[in-house]
Amino acid sequence: MEAILFVGHGSRDQEGNDQVVQFVEQLRLDIDAQFHIETCFLEFGLPTIAEGMTNCVKAGAKKIVVIPLILLSAGHSKLHIPQAIDEAKERYPHVNIIYGRPIGIHEQTFTILQERLQEIGEQVEAPGPHTAILLLGRGGSDPDANSDLYKIARLFWEQTNYSLVEPAFMGVTNPLLAEGVERCIKLGAKKIVILPYFLFTGVLIKRLERNVSELRLRYPDIQFSLAEYFGFHPKLKTIVLDRVEEALSQTVSMNCDLCQYRLHMAEHHHHHHHHH
Repeated sequence: MEAILFVGHGSRDQEGNDQVVQFVEQLRLDIDAQFHIETCFLEFGLPTIAEGMTNCVKAGAKKIVVIPLILLSAGHSKLHIPQAIDEAKERYPHVNIIYGRPIGIHEQTFTILQERLQEIGEQVEAPGPHTAILLLGRGGSDPDANSDLYKIARLFWEQTNYSLVEPAFMGVTNPLLAEGVERCIKLGAKKIVILPYFLFTGVLIKRLERNVSELRLRYPDIQFSLAEYFGFHPKLKTIVLDRVEEALSQTVSMNCDLCQYRLHMAEHHHHHHHHH
């Protein structure tokens, strides 16, 4: 029997974890019933990834396909999930474990972004001349993941008629939200649409909602709009199912098991998990 283990990041906000579980339940309808499906979390949620592996094995899985429900490749997908897979391979040497890749830069992500703008009344094909899009990511310590947000912002600019598409981050790295807003205003924006590059709700999304209210008070002459995060958009299902198919057919273009730098990096990468 084969299993698919979906790995969510995990949030201190239980609503965010619940949305991950609900999303996987929706995916289940589009996956062959022969597969055993489990959901787990890297931190702030249960079961942990180790427990998720064990649940798959207890269900009789001889093959486990691990799919990270993570937007961009950073420390979690490059180091922590592969490390958990290595440990599971030692515990269960008879089980074949295949690692899929994160959502990453996928053509359908741009469809999601455009439709999230249309939902709040944006005319994507003919936007206002002084409208800026602030593409807002989580932000992290991995320069590669942070640079991917810049690439996505550029590709989104190429595919739309907005004169300004600026990247910014909620934390850890610069430019932060406030800096991104200030930059847009200095470049002539009279309306700023904040477009969250987030999968599900959580502490940061709810903080963002408060931040937007504060920005409206701070800049009364600027119009602010907040678009929806990815959430349960049907195209997100399409992307994840593509990642599942890649892994099942073993056509994943990047696999950290083959990365010559991973084990060396793991020795020098310090990250504190927050398991219950």
